[in-house]
Amino acid sequence: MADQRPEAPRRVLTLKLPIDDDADVALLRGALLAARASELAEARRRELRHSAGYGSDSARDTMTAEATQRRRRLELLDRLLAALDSVAE
Repeated sequence: MADQRPEAPRRVLTLKLPIDDDADVALLRGALLAARASELAEARRRELRHSAGYGSDSARDTMTAEATQRRRRLELLDRLLAALDSVAE
């Protein structure tokens, strides 16, 4: 499913997060991975319902939009994990 948003210049979001120790980095990474797993499971569930033909045309349009949004959220979580990994090394 292709993203239908117009191409816009990327911005950089800088976050500062106080942590107590390296264990907090591992805990944060685990929380982000759990969020990613949840998003992936829900995206797949929505895509399966859509491909199986569940619901009315209106409901299917909503499922398509929700699946697209979840894929974007997955992409953003992947970027956040990569950024965390790059500074945690």
